[in-house]
Amino acid sequence: MKIEHVAIWVQDLEKMKTFYETYFNGNASAKYHNKEKEFESYFLTFDESARLEIMRKSGIDQSHSTEQLGWAHIAISLGSKEHVDQMTKRLKTDGYPLLNGPRITGDGYYESVVEDPEGNLLELTV
Repeated sequence: MKIEHVAIWVQDLEKMKTFYETYFNGNASAKYHNKEKEFESYFLTFDESARLEIMRKSGIDQSHSTEQLGWAHIAISLGSKEHVDQMTKRLKTDGYPLLNGPRITGDGYYESVVEDPEGNLLELTV
């Protein structure tokens, strides 16, 4: 068994697509658009991992707090501590909030946590 994809509701579909393509080499599918349901989405495929579906629908615009029940973050393995450090620095330099790290956590992970353009948490790890 494997996780095939995870999905996230977004406000700015094109901005989020560009973010995941630019920083994580995501390869976006053609945009799916259901005019009747006012729904649009892209599937982003990454090297050797599950896909990310980013979705937008009319009427789904409520923001969330950083701590709530449900999904907490998406962890992205970058392959090495050096790559975690480099990506963390790049995202921070480009204006994305760094919440913590890079650091070794109490359970032994090397990680940093940043926000994507809409405030979703990304755990960058080895």
